Amino acid sequence: MATGRTHRPATRSRGIPEATVARLPLYLRALTALSERSVPTVSSEELASAAGVNSAKLRKDFSYLGSYGTRGVGYDVEYLVYQISRELGLTQDWPVVIVGIGNLGAALANYGGFASRGFRVAALIDADPAMAGKPVAGLPVRHTDDLESIISENGVSIGVIATPAGAAQQVCDRLVAAGITSILNFAPTVLSVPDGVDVRKVDLSIELQILAFHEQRKAGEESAQGTSATPPRPGGAAARAAAGGVAPAPGKGPDGDVPAVMPA
Repeated sequence: MATGRTHRPATRSRGIPEATVARLPLYLRALTALSERSVPTVSSEELASAAGVNSAKLRKDFSYLGSYGTRGVGYDVEYLVYQISRELGLTQDWPVVIVGIGNLGAALANYGGFASRGFRVAALIDADPAMAGKPVAGLPVRHTDDLESIISENGVSIGVIATPAGAAQQVCDRLVAAGITSILNFAPTVLSVPDGVDVRKVDLSIELQILAFHEQRKAGEESAQGTSATPPRPGGAAARAAAGGVAPAPGKGPDGDVPAVMPA
């Protein structure tokens, strides 16, 4: 079976935009679910809805693959699964090493989705001597002293970093020096890498903070709507203005005072 080191995906040479590449796994996930239900064809609208994008964007993305579908019929599900899998490089074996076998690293090692998507966990590596030899997800943990030889022996080009932030850059440097050209970084830090090395960062705390922002914004909008629905106080400035009196000055509260909470 071919290994990741000798075969590279064709997306860059074919000029597929990075934004399109980022959406291909979403299409593949939706198509795989359809395939498992033995659905033969799917319209662009149905597939776009399942992938969470609009249909015009989906059709544009698929045009880069040379797949336009059939008017009145839609897209052949199995053929699209093959097309996208091939474009993403998932029709070959990609050996992966995971460095840092704490709670997160162990959870990643036990994730069953790697093998079904063309990724084989070749080795688990940790700096703790007490972890050496311990089985995790059916693999013995190897010490970081063996990192370079593990990468060389298994032809690995993809590394996963799940170490604490303070150790991540040093691990990254060793991975790159050993020949790793793609890194998935779970450590809460920004890695510095040379040209030619791709890094994808996964930071769960950042994603939660973004959700917290949206929750706060929604709560603020609901509060504002509730305030706007409150009737004016009898005899207040707003009531006087409605009755032909002087309106409150712009930027001031209903009684002419600066409101307690200024809008951002």
